[in-house]
Formats: sequence, structure tokens, C-alpha cells
Amino acid sequence: MHIEALSNGPTLAFKDMAMQLLGHLFEYELSRRGEELNILGATSGDTGSAAEYAMRGKQGVRVFMTSPHGRMSPFQQAQMFSLLDPNIHNIAIEGVFDDCQDIVKAVSNDLEFKRRYRIGTVNSINWARLLAQVVYYFAGYFQATSGSDQRVSFCVPSGNFGNVCAGHVARQMGLPIEQLVVATNENDVLDEFFRTGIYRVRGSSDTFETSSPSMDISKASNFERFIFDLLGRDATRVAQLFGPALSQKGMFDLSADPLFAQARTRYGFASGRSTHANRLETIRDCAQRLGQMIDPHTADAVKVAREYLKPGVAMIALETALPIKFAATLVEALGQEPHRPAAFNGIEEKPKRVQVMPVSVQQVKDYIAKQCA
Repeated sequence: MHIEALSNGPTLAFKDMAMQLLGHLFEYELSRRGEELNILGATSGDTGSAAEYAMRGKQGVRVFMTSPHGRMSPFQQAQMFSLLDPNIHNIAIEGVFDDCQDIVKAVSNDLEFKRRYRIGTVNSINWARLLAQVVYYFAGYFQATSGSDQRVSFCVPSGNFGNVCAGHVARQMGLPIEQLVVATNENDVLDEFFRTGIYRVRGSSDTFETSSPSMDISKASNFERFIFDLLGRDATRVAQLFGPALSQKGMFDLSADPLFAQARTRYGFASGRSTHANRLETIRDCAQRLGQMIDPHTADAVKVAREYLKPGVAMIALETALPIKFAATLVEALGQEPHRPAAFNGIEEKPKRVQVMPVSVQQVKDYIAKQCA
């Protein structure tokens, strides 16, 4: 089994590669058009800092990033809130990530407001960012194989289904992927679907706060893209499932639909679940046997990947972040702090700027309007 290292960017997370490209593309195109863009995003930890570091100081761009108040690691909070650039605005929402994501979608669906304030997104609902992540899969494949007749599998720690959706796109493009294994933590909505055909979202009170917090998500935005393919690109049916079915029942059931079997047979999906105890055990095992520290989300992927190993098929677990971003869990597992890059020494003690707000679409709108006045 292999671990594909993706976390050597400026914020030590896999999202940096795609986000850095997006930052330059935004600045170039906005300058060419003589326009401005106000980016509204939601983060459970890594998207926010990656977006802010990619956009800080960029001409014609403001970033308004929502995050669940008190639910990110201290390192993640410090990365975001210590950025004092005038075009960066952090909004801590008194709820969970799904509340933040719902606010972003509600603002984006208000077309008058969106057009007036030129609202854009950088979450993985932004197609350009998802496409940039497709490169990860081709890079991993070429490094893990020696010939074009070989196949590989990928195991991806997943909350919002963005990174593994990029793998789905890569497979559709012809990359010989045997399986796309979705690894969840205790918030196992996606694992439940791939096992049973039932997609059942959780409410704020039922979303667990875990030691792999970037996956503490129960409404996976990009999952709708996969269901669109699974159901033969029937947009009307997909709209029905993700509209009335979810809003009225909080779930939909495809277990009896013959198309559900294609999730595994045609599209190669599989899944598994990891717990806090699994995380600690996997982190210890990798450190003791391989001499390598991994972060909790990557540990979820490694744990689940081991359940799907096949002879002759390389398994690649996608790394999520460097361990220092989740130092408390590493200390619990190993009794020592992971390596901290010199650029981040003392980051938790830096001055911070953040606005704390209730779960309110209107208050977020008012804040954006005020900053753009």
C-alpha cells in the first residue's frame, strides 16, 4: 500500500495544490476583465486556510470564509484567524460545518444578492477546483505503476465527497482505477449509503465532533454529482431526491433501485468507517512499523484501505494534511508532538481577527454588504 503525499503546500493540506492554481486564475481573469469577486466559502478546517492563503493579497478578490465556531483544531483556527490581510474575512458560525455550507448555498441561491455583490465560491462545489484535484489521481497512478496494463485503487478520507468525486471524474476519463474506497469517520453518512443504498443526512445535534474534524460533515455537496451519474443523468429525479425527499424525510432510499448496484460494479465505489480508537491504533502502527507519522484523516484512509487490499492491485491512500495540524491526537497516540515547520512556530499566539455569528443567512449577507460598501 502507498500513501500519496499531497500536503506540502503553504497550509500543509491537500487542498493547497488546487487552490493555489485557482487563486492565480482568479486574479488573472479578474484583472483582464477589470472586475472584482467576493468569494464566500465554508470550511471544516482545511478548505478555509488553503483558500485564504491562495487569495491573500490578490487584486480584485475578497474572501468571506465561514467555519464552525470552536470545532476546528487550534492549529487550523490559528492558520485562518491570524491572517490580517484586508481582503480576508473570517466568520465563525455558532453551529456545525453543515450550517456553514447551508449558508453558502442559501446566499448563492439568492441570485439578486449574488449578482449585486459578485459572489463566487472556492469550495469543491466550484467545478474548477474539483477538476484541478483530478490531477492527484493521474499523478498517483503513474508513480505506483510500471505499465499501462496495471490497475490501482484509491482510498480517500471523505466528508464533502469533493476529493473522491475528482477520482470519479478521473475514472470516467479512462484512468484504470479498480476501486474508489470512501473512508469516513464516525459521521458515516457516505459509508451507510454505499453499504445500504440509504442516504440519511444528520442534523446538527447528530453530527459527532471527532478527532478527524475536517470530515465532521453529514451533507456531502459533491455527492449529488455522483448520484446524477448513477441515475443515468436524470436531472429531474436527482432534483427530486435532493429537494423534497431530503427536506421532508431527511433521507432517500435507492436500495431497491437496480441502478444502485452500479455504484460498485460500474463506478467502482466501496466504503468503510473508522473510529477514534482505530485512528490512534493506525497512527501508532504507522509510526512504529514504518517510522512515519500520519494525521488522523489519513489514518482513517489507511485503516479502511487495508480492508480492500487485492493481490496485484496497488492501493493508494490519499494524504490529507501534515500531522502538526492535529497535534493533540498525535500526542494522544504517540506521546509526542509531530514536526512543526519553522514557518508555523508560535502561530497559535499570533493576533487573530474573526467575527462570531449565529446561524443566520441574513447576518452573513449584511456583513458582506458592509465590507463591500
